[in-house]
Amino acid sequence: MEIADIAALAGRIRENVETVIVSSGDHLDLMLTALLAGGHVLLDDVPGTGKTVTAKALAKSLGVDMKRIQFTPDLLPGDVTGMSVFNQKEVAFEFKEGPAFTNVLLADEINRATPRTQSALLECMEEKQITVDGVTRPLGRPFFVIATQNPVETGGTFPLPEAQLDRFLMRLRPGYPTTAGEKEILDRFIRNDPLAELNSVAAGEELLEAQASCPQVQVSDPVRSYIVALTEATRAPAEVTLGVSPRGMLWMLRASQAWAAIHGRDFVLPDDVKKLAVPVFAHRLVTRSGYGAAERSEELIRELTAAVPVPSEDPNASRLTES
Repeated sequence: MEIADIAALAGRIRENVETVIVSSGDHLDLMLTALLAGGHVLLDDVPGTGKTVTAKALAKSLGVDMKRIQFTPDLLPGDVTGMSVFNQKEVAFEFKEGPAFTNVLLADEINRATPRTQSALLECMEEKQITVDGVTRPLGRPFFVIATQNPVETGGTFPLPEAQLDRFLMRLRPGYPTTAGEKEILDRFIRNDPLAELNSVAAGEELLEAQASCPQVQVSDPVRSYIVALTEATRAPAEVTLGVSPRGMLWMLRASQAWAAIHGRDFVLPDDVKKLAVPVFAHRLVTRSGYGAAERSEELIRELTAAVPVPSEDPNASRLTES
């Protein structure tokens, strides 16, 4: 698939979702970036800001299978992955697939489940497969997890461990819409629910082709060096106990390629990396902060992007050189 076709596909999906969601900032483009890069998204925001509706609208726009799991403290790993059930007629165990066998999995309020159940998603998010009773079963393609959580309510919740957070390509915190945006929400929903009338504008095959084409976007050596320098810088501050891992660095590479593609470019700019630094890196930092750790992690990433030297384009050459 050509870059122009990827940009057109992303534009159709964005336009369709925006008939339901009044988006603020670039959060919808960031979700599309994660999707095309083959990663997953954690929507971390206060109740009532449209996290679940956004996930549903995106899934309906893609025209692929979607399943939802409402995470609760009594949810078991088998309720996510599936389990072997004894068939009395056949006198044998047979595997019953869980909701994770889908294309888009909405993990609603993921931090309400116990760590044991949360860990059921580790293998399927990273390796696109599920192993139960010693048998490994591949998941469908594409496979995209959109998880939501409420950061302000702690009663009955279990914070996601670092290994689980690292499985998400991005953590997005859209926040409240603008005054004009809130008025538009009232106008859209005053007579009916636009989500119920939403139709798909893409096919699964198109999405797979776009995902396969995004890695062809060029990333120059200075930009790759910039990604490495920014990754290493996250491990330096004294208040950081765990910086960005090599896996996080690779996800930054993939995300920057997808971001460039949906904006119609076949090459990555340093500004793409800077734009993606907070959503891709901030949730991977472990700091000594207690309350407000997420805010401090994002602040640290902004400070680091301002401090690490950025490659700039040499007007006398057709390549990027270090400024």
